[in-house]
Amino acid sequence: MQLLTHQSSYRPPWNKGKLIGQKRPLKLKEIWAIRIRIELARRTRDLALFNLAIDSKLRGCDLIKLKVKDVAHGETVSKRAIILQQKTKQPVQFEITEQTREAVSNWISQASLSSDDYLFKSRIRNSLHISSRQYARIVDSWVAQIGLDPTAYGTHTMRRTKASLIYRRTKNLRAVQLLLGHTKLESTVKYLGIEVDDALEMAENTEV
Repeated sequence: MQLLTHQSSYRPPWNKGKLIGQKRPLKLKEIWAIRIRIELARRTRDLALFNLAIDSKLRGCDLIKLKVKDVAHGETVSKRAIILQQKTKQPVQFEITEQTREAVSNWISQASLSSDDYLFKSRIRNSLHISSRQYARIVDSWVAQIGLDPTAYGTHTMRRTKASLIYRRTKNLRAVQLLLGHTKLESTVKYLGIEVDDALEMAENTEV
């Protein structure tokens, strides 16, 4: 009688060795550490991508599909933009800060992009824009460059970062809800992990 075995076809789980759950937002000093390294390396596209990811608070699937006309009129990058979210089909508005406008403008000029072009074109012939996987690898490289563990951070880190900073500064949940484009306030509370984060912050600031 033949004994059947599945050892040869065994595939390890996709999440083996990875941290699953919410990805950590970047701290202000970490944002500047990454930004400075990108600037020193003169990676114009990465600087535009990084700054816009922080400012927009968009999901990766929306960020990679941005077109020039979504954020710029002619040669002028807008101070604000409105994007229809792929997941919720709801519009979300975000501010584009001066340093981000400059970075995006420099990238558009350097890459000779037209209004209908994708802002972050793929270098692969069959792809119109960078893929979600490419974007994830880019984010991994950013955090690794400043000594952070890439398994603890990801593309959602970029979405959470500014929202977390705004909440810590203002404690205004409603404002953060609007900025993230959430339809329910409960989603924003869960998304920010407020109770856990606040407890950790209190513990760090308590003298023993």
